[in-house]
Amino acid sequence: MSYTIALNFEDGVSRFIGCNAGETVLDAAYRQKINLPMDCSDGVCGTCKGRCEQGDFEMGDDYLEEALSEEEEAEGQVLTCQMVPSSDCVIQVPVASSLCKTAVGAMDATLARVEPLSEDSLELVLELDDEGGLAFLPGQYVNIQVPGSDQTRSYSFSSLPGSREASFLIRNLPEGLMSGYLRQRAAAGDRLTLTGPLGSFYLRQVTRPVLMLAGGTGLAPFLAMLEQLAEKGSDQPIHLIYGVNCDDHLVKLAALDDFVERVPEFSYTTVVVDEQSRNTRKGYVTHHMPSEVLHDGDVDVYLCGPPPMVDAVLGHFREQDITPANFYYEKFTPNVTEAAA
Repeated sequence: MSYTIALNFEDGVSRFIGCNAGETVLDAAYRQKINLPMDCSDGVCGTCKGRCEQGDFEMGDDYLEEALSEEEEAEGQVLTCQMVPSSDCVIQVPVASSLCKTAVGAMDATLARVEPLSEDSLELVLELDDEGGLAFLPGQYVNIQVPGSDQTRSYSFSSLPGSREASFLIRNLPEGLMSGYLRQRAAAGDRLTLTGPLGSFYLRQVTRPVLMLAGGTGLAPFLAMLEQLAEKGSDQPIHLIYGVNCDDHLVKLAALDDFVERVPEFSYTTVVVDEQSRNTRKGYVTHHMPSEVLHDGDVDVYLCGPPPMVDAVLGHFREQDITPANFYYEKFTPNVTEAAA
């Protein structure tokens, strides 16, 4: 039996390794040429200390209190030289990936299709060369090289981790380098290179109610999260508020309706800024955040959207004296060509 261990380094790089039953994380990493910090490998020095965010494991008792205190262990900290997983795990490694003689991964893919979703967004679907797909944490992103250039653009996955097909929601910018390629030159069979996965915005273990806040193509990472929740199950209330500028920018509603059927306790609402909208809820996401979805603060909030939306939500929480149990957010800024910048 083997378990998948996600190693998240402090520079945003994630690497995934296989860990055999009875094997320590440190040994598994070294076997796969990732040199996690260590001095002794005997539970004495504490150099290999990290934090396990999710997963089951055994630590045994062959380490010193000076290397890992009871308080640190209660906070989820581990010694990778002693940690023996009994499930898939996610570990925060408090050093840069380069110091562990590893770097961001790369994978090639073939363009399968480009689907216009609205005047504002496109869906890009790639077929990965590796039949096993790409391991990532739902919510993370990759950098995709734009064919015909040496530049890359960053996009969050909207597909399930490990799938052979990887999908992304792309904002359709008139002067955007990637969106220009997708509108004008892209053809099935084109070759693209992905580097990643990257990012600290990803779904943690669901132990309490979840509130998801999406703005525009910031919906993408939540589609990946919901795919995983549909596969693994959840008994916690999960609510998504999805905000856009006008009615035509609402996309993937059929997919969201499908998640209502597939994910227990999942619900969603949409909000449209345009005052002429046909939508029931007009204005901004902060105008339509009822108290019941905040669960008196006992809620994990995930937010992905453009900087003004992120700043507005942060300001709203401060003004309303709302302090969620956990608050994870990611701002995205559209890239345009230099001529348009």
